Amino acid sequence: MRLMIAVIAAFWAGAALAAETASARLTVTGEGLVDSVPDMATITLGVTNEARTAAEAMSATSAAVTAILEQLAEDGLEGRDMQTRDLSLSPIWSNRASSTPNPPEMVGFRASNTVSIRVRELDALGGILDRTIRSGANTFQGLSFGLQDPVPAMDEARKAAVADALRKAELFAEAAGVTLGEIVELTETGIASGPIPMARMSIEAEAMPIAEGEVTTAASVSIVFEIGAAAE
Repeated sequence: MRLMIAVIAAFWAGAALAAETASARLTVTGEGLVDSVPDMATITLGVTNEARTAAEAMSATSAAVTAILEQLAEDGLEGRDMQTRDLSLSPIWSNRASSTPNPPEMVGFRASNTVSIRVRELDALGGILDRTIRSGANTFQGLSFGLQDPVPAMDEARKAAVADALRKAELFAEAAGVTLGEIVELTETGIASGPIPMARMSIEAEAMPIAEGEVTTAASVSIVFEIGAAAE
């Protein structure tokens, strides 16, 4: 019986010590932001045509896309920077929303082809857009700026995130009147070097001047510290 009581007492003592140790920790999060001048743009544009037959709609669209790709090749873009994103063919109906008893009638077809393009020389972006439009592009689904090599900016953002977490930890420890112990755990909770998007629009006029601005790379970390004795 005494042995059982001793075992139980030791168990609860160990549990209390573990709880005390676990509670004597500080968890902080840090964020780091790095702004960089972009050196790459991604354009998503395409061609849409309507015709009485599917073959006519597809033929007109294919011819325009071929002309666009040939123009992009003349502008110096490599094959790896041009990719078909979407190819679709759908019927066009009349009287579909009408309240008349006449059934809907298929009056033609709509064919669309969307291409994603990476431009690595931003000085040439405006001219490339202009010539692409003249080659037959009539839909524009997006323009975004980014970095060809985002790793250096990501690493700087990570350093800034850790520095931010350390600053917060020291501030909290000072405010609480305790000393900051060793780092128990460091976890990266997020990293992103997102492009700057521009809205979709229909292409009907010459390309306008474009300001690329900056690309923001963000990183976040979580750090767990041990808490030492109260500061004297």
